[in-house]
Amino acid sequence: MIEVSFPDQVALITINRPEKRNALTQELCEQLRHAVSTVLADGARALVLTGEGTSFCSGADLETLYTAEFRVSLYAMLSTVTHAPVPVVAAVNGPAIGAGTQLALAADLRMVAPTAVFGVPTAKIGLAVDPWTIRRLALLAGNGVARAMLLACDQFSAEQALGCGLAERSGRLSDALGWAAGMTELAPLTVAYNKQVLNTVFEPELSNPELAEAFEACWASEDFAEARRAREQKRKPRFLGR
Repeated sequence: MIEVSFPDQVALITINRPEKRNALTQELCEQLRHAVSTVLADGARALVLTGEGTSFCSGADLETLYTAEFRVSLYAMLSTVTHAPVPVVAAVNGPAIGAGTQLALAADLRMVAPTAVFGVPTAKIGLAVDPWTIRRLALLAGNGVARAMLLACDQFSAEQALGCGLAERSGRLSDALGWAAGMTELAPLTVAYNKQVLNTVFEPELSNPELAEAFEACWASEDFAEARRAREQKRKPRFLGR
């Protein structure tokens, strides 16, 4: 479930599914999108996103990952977070893997606990993240880090994330809330304008038909189906590139 609290003008939104390391389902994506929209309507001047327990978000729940409905809900939620007209801070309290890294990227700023870990292991399961995610990762963390994360499925610790620009500050949830509280004292129209301009830097050419075709091909591939079979059969997938 998604929990919301509202200290002053900062809205704290928590993914509360610690028994599954806060893995996202279609329902949780829709709840999270609704929570963001609701707190904005209620006058929030800054948002903090975090996870309950020891994980920020371990990614997509593999029980729902393979459905088109989940993908639609995930990207609708990420878009809502990204385009919120107020600062969004991700308090990354532990592993942020796959969709967890995507959620952290959708935020404007990231504060990491020492146990934070980032990774996008899509190549291990034959699927793909959208061009926006790849571009945002490369621009924030650098092309080399993006290549290591996407092509080799390397993971990056909190210290490495701070070193490459993937995270801005080190701290706990209380530190993230304090940081966000300071942002509520700034001029809202100026902050919203600054965010809008900065977001344009991260927008890829989504109209590029070749990118769109390659993205969809990964989701429709035999390799993706093989990854699903391998999981069900509890074995390592054998990818053939088709």
